[in-house]
Amino acid sequence: MRIPFAWFLVACAALPAQEDKPNTLTKEEQEQGFRLLFDGTSPRGWRGFRKAAFPEKGWVVEDGALKVQARGGGGDLVHTDGYSHFDLRLQWKVSAGANSGVMYRVSERENAPWRTGPEYQILDDGGHPDGKDPRTAAGSLYALVAGKDKTLKPVGEWNDARIVVDGRRVEHWLNGRQLLAIDLGGDEWKRLVAASKFKDMPGFGREPSGLICLQDHGDEVWFRSIRIREIPARERAAEPIVLFNGKDLSGWTAHLPDGAPMADVWSVSRDGELVCKGRPAGYIRTEKDYTSFILELEWRWPGEPGNSGVLFRMQGQDKVWPKSIEAQLQSGNAGDFWNIDDFAMKAAPERTKGRNTKKTHASEKPPGEWNRYRITVDGPRVVLEVNGQVVNEANECAVLPGKVCLQSEGAEIHFRNIRLTPLEASAGK
Repeated sequence: MRIPFAWFLVACAALPAQEDKPNTLTKEEQEQGFRLLFDGTSPRGWRGFRKAAFPEKGWVVEDGALKVQARGGGGDLVHTDGYSHFDLRLQWKVSAGANSGVMYRVSERENAPWRTGPEYQILDDGGHPDGKDPRTAAGSLYALVAGKDKTLKPVGEWNDARIVVDGRRVEHWLNGRQLLAIDLGGDEWKRLVAASKFKDMPGFGREPSGLICLQDHGDEVWFRSIRIREIPARERAAEPIVLFNGKDLSGWTAHLPDGAPMADVWSVSRDGELVCKGRPAGYIRTEKDYTSFILELEWRWPGEPGNSGVLFRMQGQDKVWPKSIEAQLQSGNAGDFWNIDDFAMKAAPERTKGRNTKKTHASEKPPGEWNRYRITVDGPRVVLEVNGQVVNEANECAVLPGKVCLQSEGAEIHFRNIRLTPLEASAGK
């Protein structure tokens, strides 16, 4: 099996923008199975919401873009095909003060697309009141989930948007950075919807398949280079396994000097965070083995920055430095790899010195703020992301079942939202 595009080919999220050749597919996108939903010259494939044809007013094809005309009265636009699991990419730009959005898995059973379809917000953050609230600013999942680590282009310039919908998981990206990820059926989602204006809309966010919708909010907005890849069943990620339940350390075992009890170092806070005191040195590890997976977690340094790490495919007996690959968490070096005890792997030679492979660039946040790790371990290939940015990669890694470990290495560190999604390993790639 090839790695799920919706989860791992994040390098594709950083593909060059389509500005040189808008409304075309790159060679890589063609190979991956993307297709264009808009050819840049005609509205073919698009129609009005709950209508049979393209609107006679309010929308035009202009300079290679689908344009919403200000106060044109065209209404929302939908693509004629429905989609369930997909990777949608497009470019958008707005006029001063403009508001719009892209909704997905929209049903026409309701009289408005936003009654069923979650929305990727499109906005002039500086010129519209919604820009003051992160939950309604550009890139957010409108009125529910704020986007983080955002880089927004100025009014009149093209932004690159990406929406990944894989089962219940949804990701929003903007200009090559992941802004958010959420489980549409999870407890957090249910809590957010229950506290929102969508609480009395029984179909909101629950459609397993639906239409892609471009919103007409009465302002000038442009869309182009709209392309989509449907995610085949063989590439969809399995349901994630929660490794830390926020209540206790079920499923974990400690390795500490002289057999010290786990509770001497590791505990769960009232806020449901996993707290490591940092001393004595050692680690906790999963009781189960995992071979190919996506491991996601968040960490922060609550006080002084220090050192820690995430080990995976850990082999053999417990010892201070067990045979494994380490994704470094040391402050300032998050994103580095360490090869421990000659674990078979290869990384970029120009960034490798001895057992250490340096990250390509820094993307971690300062002490006190939460950081996000996503480690994709697919057969012999490993890709490491920090806060939604790919910073390291290793190949020809030994494909062996092993434990996942979290290190105690001198300073207090907190973890939360630790989950692992199993993958079927790629065959020899």
